[in-house]
Amino acid sequence: MHVVATAGHVDHGKSSLVRALTGMEPDRWEEERRRELTIDLGFAWTTLDSGDRVAFVDVPGHRRFIGNMLAGLGPAPAVVFVVAADESWMPQSAEHLAAAAALGVRHVVVVVTRADLADPAPALERAVTELRAVGIEPREALAASSRTGEGIAAVKEAVLGLVGSLPVPDPDARVRLWVDRAFTIRGAGTVVTGTLGSGRIRVGDTLDLAGRRVTVRGLHALEEPHEEVLAPARVAVNLRGITTDDIHRGHALLTPDSWPTTSVLDVRLTLPEGVAGAAELPEHLMLHIGTAGVQARVRPLGTDVARLTLPVSLPLAQGDRALLRDPGTGTVTGLMVLDVAPPALTRRGAGARRAADLTTRSEAASLATEVRDRGHLTPEQARRLGVSQDEITAPPAGIALRAGVFVDDTTWREWGEALRSTTAAYAREHPLEPWMPAEAARRAVGLPTLDLLAPLAAEAGLTHARGRVHEPGLTAHLGAAEAGLASIEARLRQTPFAAPEKPDLDAAGLGPRQIAAAVDAGRLIRLPDDVLLLPLAPAQAMRVLAGLPQPFTTSQARQALDTTRRVVIPLLEHLDSRGWTRRIDAGHREIAR
Repeated sequence: MHVVATAGHVDHGKSSLVRALTGMEPDRWEEERRRELTIDLGFAWTTLDSGDRVAFVDVPGHRRFIGNMLAGLGPAPAVVFVVAADESWMPQSAEHLAAAAALGVRHVVVVVTRADLADPAPALERAVTELRAVGIEPREALAASSRTGEGIAAVKEAVLGLVGSLPVPDPDARVRLWVDRAFTIRGAGTVVTGTLGSGRIRVGDTLDLAGRRVTVRGLHALEEPHEEVLAPARVAVNLRGITTDDIHRGHALLTPDSWPTTSVLDVRLTLPEGVAGAAELPEHLMLHIGTAGVQARVRPLGTDVARLTLPVSLPLAQGDRALLRDPGTGTVTGLMVLDVAPPALTRRGAGARRAADLTTRSEAASLATEVRDRGHLTPEQARRLGVSQDEITAPPAGIALRAGVFVDDTTWREWGEALRSTTAAYAREHPLEPWMPAEAARRAVGLPTLDLLAPLAAEAGLTHARGRVHEPGLTAHLGAAEAGLASIEARLRQTPFAAPEKPDLDAAGLGPRQIAAAVDAGRLIRLPDDVLLLPLAPAQAMRVLAGLPQPFTTSQARQALDTTRRVVIPLLEHLDSRGWTRRIDAGHREIAR
């Protein structure tokens, strides 16, 4: 599934376009349908010809409902920006665009609606110009009419291309589901809905919500029940352990103990046009992140850095993007979170010193965001982003340079968990050779370089040796042949140099693959000419040979070891290769002293 939000001026046909694309009515309230005005968030979905399912979050365009609009736009990774051909660019077009730009939205398709009422070309040109002016390059810009159906098929194709360009969320990332609705269903209990941007939710999971531990008793996505839902998705979560009286829009459903909450944070600002510095901003603004909207007290620290104090704690992380909005003027200021646990500013000049520190760290924070978005970044990529050598040498908190690659701590932990689960699955699927090849492990986990595998395996508690990764002490399981191998091992313990012949191996059910697995597991050693012995046999032979008169002949060694010429010659050659014995001439050897 993919999730896309709409944006655009009131009465420019956003809901009509969603109806035309999905065949569903996004407006949920009777008043909305009566007034033909979207008031709250609407939801609809469709299955494209490719089989991709796309859920639309339809946001209100009227300025009175800007808070609801931001709650829908905030968690969405992509936007269909709507402008009407007969009205072109309007005030809320600019306001919605400013919000999208402030939130860091970069995946956009422009659709000029009502193309049957006016020439869409001027509106298309104006919309593309406005988006480019704020640094957004639309993926496509096209015209359509929801009334006649003209262009709707092309819009569907454009939406398919839009969602296909989105980065794939990490299915094992920590969950932060911003709640946009909470309600009660008779017989089921409390249900919350939201856009799942990363991670996964399963029935039976324990999560945090509004300071409580809750249990997932049911899951729905697009009105279908699921045992598990992976991001990205619109999801309805049926919860046990909480009532709707304790939940409101802006709360977040969280992976337990994974998200620090904060009411004080330092941020870097993207100031609106005409504002020279943070000091010119009002002291009190509305902070919008996810579906949350709370008042924030703004303390300027420098030109483009400030400290925000909130009346409630929110689950935030370094690199989060949000916006500050002036309810009076509608002006929005973009921001990126730099520090969710900033130091107290109590001494004279502390604010100025903090500003200097944050300014020097701002590029490092950009690095942190890039690393978090990509999971990893090479120093060369960091340099191309303009990060200084000092910042490369000492990356910001939460990021480490491992084997020449920047990796954030969360990604490193997730890679470790993936490596453990991947190697365990490999062992189950390949019981005869349960040691996963290193390159296969790298590809499965998604490591950018094989150099990262050794430190990752060590930290994950796994063994990385001989080009393989596996749990410590892992041995092959021969299944039905296990009893046959055990009988061979028992016989060799009694007569260590009576190597089994082929009929013995066939009777024990040990074919080439089973024998190879036993050798790889260290349960047997293979000498030249397919002579199989226990791993301790060379050491046992040395104790016997050391008791012979030195030097000794091959015949004397054969008799002392009570074995055959087929076994003794490969065994002696093996001892020679290890430097334990030494050949004197064609017929004599001695123990190497």
